[in-house]
Amino acid sequence: MFDGFEEFDVTTSGTTIHGRRGGSGPPVLLLHGIPETHLMWRHVAPHLAERYTVVATDLRGYGDSGTPASTAGHEPYSKRAMARDQLEVMRS
Repeated sequence: MFDGFEEFDVTTSGTTIHGRRGGSGPPVLLLHGIPETHLMWRHVAPHLAERYTVVATDLRGYGDSGTPASTAGHEPYSKRAMARDQLEVMRS
């Protein structure tokens, strides 16, 4: 599964994001659905990696990514917070 991909953990400003990276070329970020994990991309990612640098991550609270404590307004699990994590992963 994910042959030739490197497993990684990136510490973001809000948590730690787990994922895999492989291939070369322009970057493409693969995000899973809910309640899945990055493993849903195991059949597609190797084909994309033939032309792209593929990054497949677990969103915060899923898979092997961190699970920060929530708040009354659930801000730590907002789409904005999850998007910030992914932006920080791609910048790293």
